[in-house]
Amino acid sequence: MKDLNLILILIDSGRQDYMIKSEMIRKLRSKFSFFTNVITYAPHTIASMHAIFSGCYGNRTGTNSYWSTFKFKKNKFKTLAEYLHELGFKTCADVHSDIVSPKQGFNQFRIYDEETVDITTRHCDLLNEISNERKKFFVYLHYSKIHTGIKNEVLKKYTNFSEDYYKNLKLNEERYERLFHESENYLNKILETICSLELEKNSIILIMSDHGISIGEKMGEIAYGAFCYDYTLKTLSLIKFPEITPIQINQQIRSIDMMPTILDILDIQVDKQFDELDGRTLMPLILGNNMDEEIAYSETGNPLNEKRPPREPNTMSVRTSKWKFIHNVHNNTKELYDLENDPSETKNLFGTNLDIENYLWEKLENIRNNF
Repeated sequence: MKDLNLILILIDSGRQDYMIKSEMIRKLRSKFSFFTNVITYAPHTIASMHAIFSGCYGNRTGTNSYWSTFKFKKNKFKTLAEYLHELGFKTCADVHSDIVSPKQGFNQFRIYDEETVDITTRHCDLLNEISNERKKFFVYLHYSKIHTGIKNEVLKKYTNFSEDYYKNLKLNEERYERLFHESENYLNKILETICSLELEKNSIILIMSDHGISIGEKMGEIAYGAFCYDYTLKTLSLIKFPEITPIQINQQIRSIDMMPTILDILDIQVDKQFDELDGRTLMPLILGNNMDEEIAYSETGNPLNEKRPPREPNTMSVRTSKWKFIHNVHNNTKELYDLENDPSETKNLFGTNLDIENYLWEKLENIRNNF
């Protein structure tokens, strides 16, 4: 096993398109392996983070909705924190809710008040504290201020069908830009602290988002969690560790691939006593080699006209770099999009007798039914 710490910096609700054009992210491209096209399992935090930490889709782990944190099958799926804890790492999470990710494997699972806390100062202090202990560590820093702003300024004022929200796209964009800019300032301070503590010399640094967010693209979704469109499913990741050669990787990968990649970097073998991972290591891509693209599966629970989302997912999608297939179980409708020519997913091609329909439908059914 390699003697490296792990620092995971999670930007909750970080849209891929805003992160791509971020000046802060641009500066990091020369130092990190930069994955520009990461597809999340779920467009909401709970199911997304459980999938990231387990390397598996939630339809297998049991955590596939807002309501299923406590259904995670601990005896079948081993989390990243558990792997590292067993090998002597101090493991610490600092998050805004006790249900956003699996707790098992963490020595400390700290909760902050997202409405009042100065997250930047808190996380910088935590890095100083944990680095002074002179012990290998895994620290998970969850930045939630975009989520907090959207909750207070959008979710408390509008419903998914409030026409006023969709009429003010410029206001929605300005709101998100302001909240996103605050996350850039946070990230800059965190990386400055990492540098001042010289942690980049002996640490894996992983920066990623759990899901994107709507700014009014589609009626029926004012934030996230209702649909399986790319503005909430596309994220990005940056990863850095000693002796890495920076590289930009545009190939589609999945957020569930990050956990096995971390294990690979650390030379940790996957525990065969637990169920097989859905994700795979991305080390060949990081080293500049080729890998075949994998289908990315996502699902969510569209609340429709209800105030709360359903107990089980009712919207699923599979995606390649070129095509997206969506099945809306709640009304048994299907959608097919040519992502290369229609990245905004406005022209539904389902029913046009394209061979890709049957291929993607079969893939979706196989993943959904765990074949």
